[in-house]
Amino acid sequence: MAFFLLLVMLTGCAASPQDLSGKMFTFPEETKTAHVRLTTPTQDFSAVTVCLRSITDLSRKYSLFSLASPTASNAFLIYKNSESNVIDLYAGDKMAQFGAQDYKLNMWHFICATWDSASGLVQLWLDGKPSIKKFVGGPNITRPIVILGQEQDSHGGGFDIKDSFVGMMSDVHMWDYILSPCEIQRYVDDLNFTPGNVLNWRALEFQTTGRVLIENKEMTCQGV
Repeated sequence: MAFFLLLVMLTGCAASPQDLSGKMFTFPEETKTAHVRLTTPTQDFSAVTVCLRSITDLSRKYSLFSLASPTASNAFLIYKNSESNVIDLYAGDKMAQFGAQDYKLNMWHFICATWDSASGLVQLWLDGKPSIKKFVGGPNITRPIVILGQEQDSHGGGFDIKDSFVGMMSDVHMWDYILSPCEIQRYVDDLNFTPGNVLNWRALEFQTTGRVLIENKEMTCQGV
């Protein structure tokens, strides 16, 4: 009964900013509807850093972080390729692939991604390890809509079940500047890092649609 009430309360609910420290979003099934929409106070970006933590057993392609603008459905997208160790980053609908990533199923991973409009460069960090930088270009991002759990093929919609995320996700932060390597490492180690000034997991404004649960973050039991 408690589970049912929690599901009813979280389905389609909007709320003022919440502190999700110690919590995670659980996406328990493949669907073309269930998602979380995040509210960004800033409406114009010339640079982006996004960090998040996730776990899944999906071997197909799926979206980890989807930011769309009115002019680009993939204004900033972190997308797990169907190839086992390839992650794609999009900015302004242009894509760079990052291969040779040590990306394992059923394991929590820290993923950070950066993009800067001045240089046009994107970079991926997996579990604190940086990739090389690649050029995609891209204009400033305006009027963003941020979605977790689905990939946007239009501004705020156009979901495809085969791009949906199934698993757990937590510690989502977004900054409107490029984090330094030391700042990214502090995020990975959870050591007094500066929370996102655009999306802050400790003060997150969001709306859930469909079967998305908020649960306590899974912790590893220590032997006595």
